[in-house]
Formats: sequence, C-alpha cells, structure tokens
Amino acid sequence: MITLRALMQPHRIVMMVIFAAFLVWCGVSLRWDWLPHYMPLAIAGLWTTLWILVVTTVLGFLLAVPLGLAQAVGPWYLAVPARMFCTVIRGTPLLLQLWLLYYGLGSLFPQFPWIRSSELWPYLRQAWPYAVLALTFSYAGYEGEVMRGAFSSVAKGQLEAARSFGMPRLTMFRRIWLPQAVRNVLPTLGGESILQLKATPLIATITVMDIYAVSSRVRSDTFIVYEPLLLLALVYMVIAGIIGFAFNYVERQVPARR
Repeated sequence: MITLRALMQPHRIVMMVIFAAFLVWCGVSLRWDWLPHYMPLAIAGLWTTLWILVVTTVLGFLLAVPLGLAQAVGPWYLAVPARMFCTVIRGTPLLLQLWLLYYGLGSLFPQFPWIRSSELWPYLRQAWPYAVLALTFSYAGYEGEVMRGAFSSVAKGQLEAARSFGMPRLTMFRRIWLPQAVRNVLPTLGGESILQLKATPLIATITVMDIYAVSSRVRSDTFIVYEPLLLLALVYMVIAGIIGFAFNYVERQVPARR
C-alpha cells in the first residue's frame, strides 16, 4: 500500500510538480472548445473500449487455461495444436490477424444464403464481433504460453499428495493446481491486460468506434491535432493505472503458497 511517506519522496514530488505544471499549461494554452460537442461521442467510444477490453481479456484467459494445460501435461494430439496456435498468434502481427478475420472471414459469410438468413447475420455484418475474436485470440495466444509455465511451476509433490489421498482430478485442478498457477502469474496477467488495452486502438481500422476512433474523427473534422491526442493519452494512462492498481491489490490479497 502506498503511504504518505512514500509519496513524499523527492523524485515523486518533482514528477507530480512537473505533471501539474503540464496540466496547467495544457488547460491554458491549448484549445478545448471542441470538447463539449464531441463529449457524447467520446463517452460512447470510451465505453466501447472498456467493454471490449474486459470481454476479450476474460475470454482470452479462459481460452489460455486449456491451452497452457494442454501444452504442460496434455497428450501430443492436444499439445501440438495448442503449441501451433500460440506460435502463430505470437508470430504474426495483431493487425494482420484482425484484417484476416474481418476482411477475409467476414467477406466469406455473405456468400452463404443460410448464414444471411440466420439470426446471427445482423451481428456478423458488424465489425465488433471480429474485433472481439481477434483480441481474444491474441490474448489467449500469449497467455497460453504463460499458463504453460505456470502449470509447470506448481510443485509436483502437492499434486502427488492430492492423488495419494484419492482427490479427484477435477477437484485437484480446481483447488490446488489452477489457484497456485494463477497466483504465480498475476503480475504477468496485469502487464498483459495493460498491453491488451494498448492494442484496442487497432479495432478502429475496421470501423469500430472506440475512443481512439473518436480522437481521429475530431482531428479530421476540426484539424486540431495535439489536444485530442493528449486527452487520449491521459485516458489510456488512467485506465492502465487502474488496471495496475487492481492487479496489485489482488496480488496482495491472495496469499502465496509454498
């Protein structure tokens, strides 16, 4: 927990003074008359960024757990596809994956009449499902490797002791293996979640109106460049700070098992 004494250290005081002076300069010297007009659109874009971040992070982690488990202890017919998936995702740019899904897979669906007549068609015509899918796969690809190492790092003696007491495999996984693996990777999960936040602006390239797309629209409509970008940077910094604080809090609350 950050104490008052820690905040009053000289380097932190200097940083806070510089940041406060920068905010004052921005408020006095730059143009902000455009902000009230675009505020509703900015709020909607911020909401889009936040819900896509949360949904893709949760779904990506849920997919990363079986990917990591398959690579750690799974048979070869599960381990090989899981490793190939993680290798492809980590070895190709996220922008390429996003465009392949939206412009590639998305352009194939209209060719099938049974898809166009289905209840899913109104959603498949939009861009956000492909953004969610691409970001989920990206998060799962990186976290699958992390979870592989986390599962392998859990002490084998604990698992053998659980088996000797007759504990079912599912119960052992739920109560011993998974909790300790997640505890070991909490700092990494926090960092990957922040990276996921910084990857969300890419969805603007497929017409999803997130907070970055709103900033781009302000620049194109008003020819004001620096103010929207500075405000956008502040928004991302605040969200990243909240994510980091949340993961640090959870890490302090979860006891380490030895």
